[in-house]
Amino acid sequence: MSFRIGLVGLCTSHPGSWIPVIRKLTEEKIVDVEIVAAWDSGETRPDNFAQEFCEEFSIPHAVKNSLDMMDMVDGVIVHTTNWDKHIEQARPFVEAGKSVLVDKPIAGNMSDLNQLLDWAKQGKRITGGSSLIYTKEVREFLAKPVSERGEVHAAYSCIGVDDFNYGIHAYAMVSCLMGPGVSSVKYIASSRQKHISIKWENGNTAILTVGKAAWLPFNLTIVTDKNVEFIKADTSLIYRSLLEAELPYLTGKTDTPPMPFDALVEPEKTALAARISWMNNGQEIFLTDLRSDDTGYDGKQFATEYRRSRMQPK
Repeated sequence: MSFRIGLVGLCTSHPGSWIPVIRKLTEEKIVDVEIVAAWDSGETRPDNFAQEFCEEFSIPHAVKNSLDMMDMVDGVIVHTTNWDKHIEQARPFVEAGKSVLVDKPIAGNMSDLNQLLDWAKQGKRITGGSSLIYTKEVREFLAKPVSERGEVHAAYSCIGVDDFNYGIHAYAMVSCLMGPGVSSVKYIASSRQKHISIKWENGNTAILTVGKAAWLPFNLTIVTDKNVEFIKADTSLIYRSLLEAELPYLTGKTDTPPMPFDALVEPEKTALAARISWMNNGQEIFLTDLRSDDTGYDGKQFATEYRRSRMQPK
């Protein structure tokens, strides 16, 4: 029997872009998934959007309340743009024993990240995050023999659009390269965007440029003890990279997550540390010092801006 997935929140282009990939992975027998229901909050979309979306993508049930899909699904994908609502929207499904994939950014403050980490430690089936944590080109680079590519010790990435919703991709891309183990983060300076320095426990470093700007290709400059390599991610492959990695775990085809959950959310933690650093004149912020009472990035404000950019506010 196919694993039944419901979509929670249709705020962005992701739900429509992911559905063909999910169906292709099912066709290829990598997973066995049926998308059976969808719900939208109306926070960034017009009224009745869920019904129109379900008709367009041949999804049987457009529900008026996300809880209405509870008995229809084995798991959900939370796509909601307002990341501050991810916990409240995921909680009923997690508590009912359903699998949950939370789209990027997984959460915008440490309190919510701690809740997700607790669920993962309790054995709840939780995954998600930026697709760039599985960047195909980076993984292919790392698969080369060290004797050929050299030991990685530094990197640079510049991502446009905003600090967090898109900026998270820069943090994820360097995480894909360096792996977990970020020690501290420091805001360096601003030009038209913010420049962030990241240190790993093993001594590796990365510089990120993030913040409001034009959309930029997902890019990474890698420095090894042998060479310099530039990577530009193929955006036509990034959703498949994430879904191919995470759907087998989400659906129970394997009980081994694609990576430990604390490593999966390290890009969000690093971005939270960066925010604190630039708000405190470049103070070095250690990830171990992140506090659950910090307000973090404002998901409601971002969703309001996102809606305004798409349509007239209500």
